[in-house]
Amino acid sequence: MESRIWRHHLPLFVVSFATVAALFSTRPYRDVISRASFATAYPALALMVATLLVGPWNLLRRRPNPVSSDLRRDLGIWAGILGVLHAAVGQFVHLRGRPWLYYVYGSTEHHHGLRHDLFGLANYTGALGVLLLAALFATSNDLSLKRFGTRKWKQLQRWNYALFALVAIHSVAFQVVEKQTEPWVMMVAFCIALALIIQVAGIMRRIASVVGRI
Repeated sequence: MESRIWRHHLPLFVVSFATVAALFSTRPYRDVISRASFATAYPALALMVATLLVGPWNLLRRRPNPVSSDLRRDLGIWAGILGVLHAAVGQFVHLRGRPWLYYVYGSTEHHHGLRHDLFGLANYTGALGVLLLAALFATSNDLSLKRFGTRKWKQLQRWNYALFALVAIHSVAFQVVEKQTEPWVMMVAFCIALALIIQVAGIMRRIASVVGRI
C-alpha cells in the first residue's frame, strides 16, 4: 500500500489538485460554486476515461491484464473523489437553493412533473452516474475483491462502461445547455472518442488473439 501511495496516489493528488486549482482560478464566473463545479467536472471526466484505457492498452502492448489493476483502481478512486465533489457542488449552480428543480418542473413552468427536456436529461444522467460512481468507488479495494470473489467483483466493476455512457451523455448535454466554448466542447469530444477508440482496438486485439490460438 505504501508503494501505491508514492507511485499512484501522490502523483494523482498533485495533478488533480493542480488542474482543479488552475481551472478554478482562471474561470470568469463570479461565484465560487460555479467555478468549483466547472473545475471538478473536466478532471473527473479525464480520470474516468483513463480507467477505461488501462485494460485495452495492456492488450495492445501484449502485456498481462490482471483482473484487478492497482493503477486502474487508483485512477478510479480519484475519478470518484472528483466526481462526487462535482455532483455535490453542481446541485447548486443553476437553481440556487432549489435543487429539486433540476429534476422536476417548477410551478411557473409550462410543463409539470419530471423534467423531460435537455436540462433534465443532463441532470438525470448525472445523478444516476454519481450513484454508480459511488458504488464502484466503494468497492475498489482488496476487501471487496475478497468478499465478492473474482468473478462477481469483476462483473460489478464492468458497470464502469454504463457509467461512461451516462457521463458521456451528461457531459455532452451540459455542453449544449451551458453553451460552452469550442475548446471545452472539443475536450469532451476528445475524451469520449479516445475511450471508444481504445476500447474497440482492445476488443479487436483480444479477438485476434483468440482466433490466432484456434
